[in-house]
Amino acid sequence: MQHDTVAGEPHAESLAAPGPDRVRRPNLAETVVRTLSERIRNGVYRPGDKLPTEPVVMAEMGVSRTVVREALSRLQANGLVATRHGIGTFVCEAPSVPVQIGTVVTIRDVLAMLELRISLETEAAALAARRRGDHHLAEMERAVAAFEADIAAGRSGVDADFRFHMQVALATGNRYFEGIFRQLGTATIPRTRLDTTRLSAEPASSYLHRTNREHEQILDAIRRRDGESARAGMRMHLANSRERLRKANELTEGEAEQTTTGE
Repeated sequence: MQHDTVAGEPHAESLAAPGPDRVRRPNLAETVVRTLSERIRNGVYRPGDKLPTEPVVMAEMGVSRTVVREALSRLQANGLVATRHGIGTFVCEAPSVPVQIGTVVTIRDVLAMLELRISLETEAAALAARRRGDHHLAEMERAVAAFEADIAAGRSGVDADFRFHMQVALATGNRYFEGIFRQLGTATIPRTRLDTTRLSAEPASSYLHRTNREHEQILDAIRRRDGESARAGMRMHLANSRERLRKANELTEGEAEQTTTGE
C-alpha cells in the first residue's frame, strides 16, 4: 500500500518500473470506477450530489491519488460526473434521451461539433506528436485496444473513442485543450447523439473497425513524433465523419422538402 501511495507522486511514479505499474493501475482504477458507478446508479449519490473528496476515496478504497484521479477522469468521460475546479466533483443530471437520426437539427448540431473538433484536434495532434510522453502513448494504446474489445462484444466503443481523443489532448501539455474536452465530454463523439453506423453503407462493425484503424494511424504518427502526419491523420479521421453526416443531412433535408411540397 505504501508503494501505491508513493507512486501517486509525479517524481516517484516516473521512477517506478513501467511493467508492474501499467498492469496494476488500470485494474485499481477500474475497481474505483465500478464502485462509484454502482453507487450513482443505485442512488447512493444522486444528481447534483458532491462526491467524497480524493483523500476520503483513497482511504476507503486503499488506493493512491493517481488511481483516484484516473477513475474520476473515466467517470467524467462517461458523462457521470463533472469537476468544478476548486469546489469538487459532482454527479451529473441524468442524460436526456438521444434524438433520433431523422431530426435535421441534431445532424446540423453534430456537424457543428465536428467543425469545432477539426479546428482544435488537428493542431492538438501535431502538438501531441512533439510533446507526448511514454505514458500518453500507453494510454492511447489501451484506448485503441479497448475500442477493439468493444467492437468484438457488440458495443459502440464510445468511452474508448473519447479516451483516445482525450489522451491526444492531454499529450499537448496545454491545459486548455484538456479543459475543453473535459467540459464537452462524450458529446464530442457523434455516436452519442445519433446512430452514425446507419449512415454508412458498410456493416456497423466494419465502420467501427475502420474508425479505429484511423486512430491507429494517428497513434503511429504521434509515436514517431511526426507532427505533420498526425495533423493530417486527425483531419482525415474527423473529415470522414463530417462528410458522412453532411450527405445524410442533405438527404434528410431533401426528404423533408418533398414531404412539404407533396412530391
